[in-house]
Amino acid sequence: MDALTSILTFLQAGAAEGGQSLIMTGVTFGLVILIFYFLIIRPQNKKQKDTEKMLSAIKKGDKVYTIGGLHGTVQSTNEEKATVTLKVDEGSSTTLEFNRSAIAGLVNPPVVKKEKEEKKEKEDKKAPKADAASAEEKK
Repeated sequence: MDALTSILTFLQAGAAEGGQSLIMTGVTFGLVILIFYFLIIRPQNKKQKDTEKMLSAIKKGDKVYTIGGLHGTVQSTNEEKATVTLKVDEGSSTTLEFNRSAIAGLVNPPVVKKEKEEKKEKEDKKAPKADAASAEEKK
């Protein structure tokens, strides 16, 4: 009877430890999935959305470069075929037609309005100080 009691006690202790290890394993897997989401999946989705936004905003006259490294100026776009015609030589009328998805980016991307506003604020802050200093010198 003592042997049976000790075996049952041992099995109950093992079952409790097994339950905790199962919970810890689940928590570990959950943390790994969260890390993958925030370090890999989320930034990749954001980059893809930015690229799609940039491609849809391409217009005539934009200077772009392709995934193959070719630089040119957009001469026309075809929404039906999803193609872009690039003028690649300034001297002649050499043009090439590419899929819109072959455009890697803009050569001189437009500056975000927020950055322009920050620059103006910095200049405005500097300007009054200079005006005050020149006013003091005049006195």
